[in-house]
Amino acid sequence: MLSILLLVPLLGALFISFLPFGMTPKLSRRVALVVASLAFLWTVVLASQFNPGQVNQQFTEFLPWIDALGLNYYLGVDGLSLPLLLLNGLLTCIAIYSSDENLQRPRFYYTLLLLLNAGVTGAFMAQDLLLFFLFYEIELIPLYFLIAIWGGERRGYAATKFLIYTAVSGIIILASFLGMVWVSGASSFALDALNTKSLSLETQVLLLLGILIGFGIKIPLVPLHTWLPDAHVEASTPISVMLAGVLLKLGTYGLLRFGMNLLPNAWSYVAPALAVWAVISVLYGASCAIAQKDMKKMVAYSSIGHMGYVLLAAAAATPLSVLGSIMQMISHGLISALLFLLVGIVYQKAGSRDLDVVQGLLNPERGMPVIGSLMVLGVMASAGIPGMVGFIAEFIVFRGSFAVYPVQTLLSMIGTGLTAVYFLILMNRAFFGRLSAQVMNLPRVSWGDRLPAIVLAVLIVIFGVQPNWLVRWTEPTMTAMINIPNPVVTVSFVKGKNKT
Repeated sequence: MLSILLLVPLLGALFISFLPFGMTPKLSRRVALVVASLAFLWTVVLASQFNPGQVNQQFTEFLPWIDALGLNYYLGVDGLSLPLLLLNGLLTCIAIYSSDENLQRPRFYYTLLLLLNAGVTGAFMAQDLLLFFLFYEIELIPLYFLIAIWGGERRGYAATKFLIYTAVSGIIILASFLGMVWVSGASSFALDALNTKSLSLETQVLLLLGILIGFGIKIPLVPLHTWLPDAHVEASTPISVMLAGVLLKLGTYGLLRFGMNLLPNAWSYVAPALAVWAVISVLYGASCAIAQKDMKKMVAYSSIGHMGYVLLAAAAATPLSVLGSIMQMISHGLISALLFLLVGIVYQKAGSRDLDVVQGLLNPERGMPVIGSLMVLGVMASAGIPGMVGFIAEFIVFRGSFAVYPVQTLLSMIGTGLTAVYFLILMNRAFFGRLSAQVMNLPRVSWGDRLPAIVLAVLIVIFGVQPNWLVRWTEPTMTAMINIPNPVVTVSFVKGKNKT
């Protein structure tokens, strides 16, 4: 069942690449959207058959591959990976739907998008360290070309910088994976074959440092973040949706799956430093966002701050905080995708993202009142206003982390206040006041252009009002990942004899 999630986008990409050269961009887009929708619907089918109460991997598939390397085709899904697979499928559909119908080289573009979907899907399902690394590197190639070919004026610089950073990340992660297998004496790279928890503290810390740096680049955490603003600004809107909504989650997923889960003693040892690192990322990202005049760069820096909340929750490593980490990953994926979509529509219609140029867009007659209203909802969700998924995620993160790191949690909560500040600046300058002369008589935004943003806005509100629809998949798995040393002992009396 899991292999279908890989085969559908891969076969779809192969089919699109062999379409006749004279095929119109509109038809290529429709074919890609059908393929991505089929993959997403199959993920929904998996979710409907998923047993939330089972903490082990489900729908597992195992096939020996290269015995000499200890590499096996080993896939599985649990409460950590399933929500991310659903997010990946949904945002791939939205990215394809939001792509320009008249873009150049459409067959290559949609082939790369489907390959990107397959690579991310495989990384979330891989239960073999080396297999994960292969998928982790595969997604690098299509994303590089998507930025380098269809990006902005400085797309070559941004794509090359992204390539270098991510390649270095992969090298460091591979070194840590090889070290785990070597020092643990495992015969393969399978996760369930590793015995890393019994390693000495010094060895675990050394291995964990590679995991932290490698995935810290991908998240990204300060000071490993400098590639992200450039990549977002130069990437097209659909690629920014995928980059912020899904690809950054590979970093936080890797920290939880391969750092906290495999090296718990080292994780506990470095956790105080990780909490401080999280605070630095949160406050630095928010401070840089306040200083921006480019709407897209402001949203990009906001991602750096909000991903810091995930690190704070993981550092605390309580059942509630770890649950909050996955909630924050899903929340950020939906909210950042919405914000990038809306900024992209503003840029497409107004021709600028500069807050000194774009003003008064909420004007009901000649502005973008619906887009402005959706932007109000998006920034409120990002700022943690109750009733939306952003509030639920951040509340769980702070509530679960406060008992362990009260000072760091309070400092991180300042980031939530700063989020409200920089997004209030964005709303006040771009959407309120008089419509500036530079953007008079804007083209109307069709309902087709608004549809992806409306879908995301609805999901943000639904999961904010009913978060249990997300929590029920994740809570048992995330709780099981936390090693609770002292089990609860209950005593009951039956017919005069005590039983424990």
